Amino acid sequence: MNKKLIFLDTETTGNDLKEDRLCQVAYKMDGKMTVKNFKPSVPISVKAMSVTNITNKMVENEEVFQESDFAKELQELLSENILVAHNAKFDIAMLENEGLKVPQYICTLRLSRYLDDKAEIPEHNMQFLRYYYDSDFGFSNENGMDVVAHSADGDVLVLEQVYKYLVGLAKEKANTDDEEVIVNRMIEISSHPSLIRRFSFGKHMDKLVEDVAREDMGYLQWFLKTKEDEGTDEDWIYTLKYFLNKK
Repeated sequence: MNKKLIFLDTETTGNDLKEDRLCQVAYKMDGKMTVKNFKPSVPISVKAMSVTNITNKMVENEEVFQESDFAKELQELLSENILVAHNAKFDIAMLENEGLKVPQYICTLRLSRYLDDKAEIPEHNMQFLRYYYDSDFGFSNENGMDVVAHSADGDVLVLEQVYKYLVGLAKEKANTDDEEVIVNRMIEISSHPSLIRRFSFGKHMDKLVEDVAREDMGYLQWFLKTKEDEGTDEDWIYTLKYFLNKK
């Protein structure tokens, strides 16, 4: 392939796709890991600090992302190559909040859901997939330390291995070893909302969404209205409309 893959993860001030900002970015390309902290334009929430262990005090003397050479260099890389991220819509939203554009991307979350056409996997978050696909992955960073979840560089290492596993599954499904064909198909799948087949939370946890549509349609209608009011989760909105219309 002419284009290269950029495995990227962000840590942010919170989960609001419009208001929150970057406080850490890590990416791996051509085998080299790059990671840097930034001083965000909004404070890091207590909830975000409890997950990432990145505090406002830790980044108060760091560069502002939009004013950094890092941002300019990353935009050049993204313009010419392919971003790979888990729940890529979130990372892309955070990059766009800082003024960057992402022309092409692969979302390993959507790919995992797509390839799990029998709804065998109970959860599709990256750390769950890390162990579900192969509990002996044995990830470690360049210093030989165990990978720490919810650090951008640690998550990038997990992301890369999950991606490689998904490529193997995709090749089997498509019956081809042509990686360029697979990558192009992955880009296409990633650009559309994914169908979520099983609940991993709430009163219907572990149930198939299709079964809930038959047993408790009112719940799906309520959940759809909630998601539409939030206006940020196009995968769930697509899924709920799909099964409600199917019903």
